[in-house]
Amino acid sequence: MNKIIKWILILFAVFVFLGILGQPSDQQTKPADQQQEIVDTTAEQISEPVKEAPETDLVNEDTSEIQYSIPERSASDSPQSGNLTVHFIDVGQGDSILVEYDGKTMLIDAGENNAGPTVTAFLQEQGISSLDYVVATHPHADHIGGMLTMLNEYPIGQFIDPGYPHTSQTYEKMLTAIDKKNIPFHVAQRGETIDLAQGIEIRVFNPGKKQSDDLNENSVVLKITDRDVSFLLMGDAGLEAEGSIMADGYDVDADILKVGHHASTSGSGQNFIQAVGPEVSIIEVGADNDYGHPHAEILQRLQSVSTVYRTDDHGTITITTDGSTYTVTTKKTAPSKTSALSEVTTADPTTKSIPDNTIVAPVETSTSDEGIEISGLSLKDEFVKIKNSGSSSVDLRGWQIKDEGDKHTYTFPSFQLEAGATVTLYTAEGYNTETELYWGSGNPFWNNDGDTAFLYDNEGYLIDSLRG
Repeated sequence: MNKIIKWILILFAVFVFLGILGQPSDQQTKPADQQQEIVDTTAEQISEPVKEAPETDLVNEDTSEIQYSIPERSASDSPQSGNLTVHFIDVGQGDSILVEYDGKTMLIDAGENNAGPTVTAFLQEQGISSLDYVVATHPHADHIGGMLTMLNEYPIGQFIDPGYPHTSQTYEKMLTAIDKKNIPFHVAQRGETIDLAQGIEIRVFNPGKKQSDDLNENSVVLKITDRDVSFLLMGDAGLEAEGSIMADGYDVDADILKVGHHASTSGSGQNFIQAVGPEVSIIEVGADNDYGHPHAEILQRLQSVSTVYRTDDHGTITITTDGSTYTVTTKKTAPSKTSALSEVTTADPTTKSIPDNTIVAPVETSTSDEGIEISGLSLKDEFVKIKNSGSSSVDLRGWQIKDEGDKHTYTFPSFQLEAGATVTLYTAEGYNTETELYWGSGNPFWNNDGDTAFLYDNEGYLIDSLRG
């Protein structure tokens, strides 16, 4: 049995003996009076001594145990070859992230118990039959519930865990399956790197050396860098972890931020968000969840500095980068709506202070579609105009513009169209402003021989159309 897993399971048994198992488990943070008590253990109790890796060290432990043989895949096997692709999978109220590069894969979390089939279907859609790395950011069920499905259905090269045990059957079953299948198990250490593929740096920012009483604050936090483009993936880490990471001098500046703890008030502090300076913020969250995620205050904070995408609004969010520019693609699948596909390309993601790319929502808004219309369409100059002739501001987040045959679809990010205002949506690349949005394509979309623009609201209803 893997020595680390053995220690964790021993601690688990001790907790059960002490009667701690009866506590509520696996749930996200609710209001303070409903928060569960977290068991206090120490990192030294559960992990073998691991030398903190210098800049060039890799997360790779020698083991004599039987390991899965990961099938070799050539770069041509994946449509994303040569580009780093990060998928934020829509698993409802939970997290699951797939990282792909040059045939190598890393799965970070797998959602709730019922999300296993969803994640499996997505992996199959991507043509993935094995996983080089699997990371459990922390032991709550909305992050590891679907892990059993992954462990049972996929060969896994290495499993990475924060190393802090949790008194839940979900966590115990996950550890037992890892041990039974002889999957190499590694406890994440602040400062080390994970060797996914040459040219991609993945650095562990959390957990720190000192354990927190809050399991969320022990979440594995990763920064992934492909030359000029970087991702900061926060798991459920909150204010405590944010402060600790910055106090230890780690560079949190990143282009794309996976917001911590579903954008609850337990994280995304003002100083931290300013230090990150994201251009794009991703919130993995379930529609109409019981936790009030995302919180309005945090949402406004993120919107003031970045374009915000949410899995409850946009579905699965995929970001692909060549290390210089990146493309954001969203795909929402719902029985009552056609799957939505949108693309936005940022020409220079390394530029952090671009005020024209920031759209701040006013306090008074409306979701009514009254007065929203397509006021212009230029097939030659590749733009469509949307006007709000109503009396109140309208949030266009999740609205869509489509051409004939649904060959091209644009999904609006968080954007307020003021009463009486007009916004022009250009096919080309550029930076978003309060009056101009950019589709992000270097190629023309509209058919000069005749085409129709269709405008749909965020529920999939046709609001207006204009023939050009």
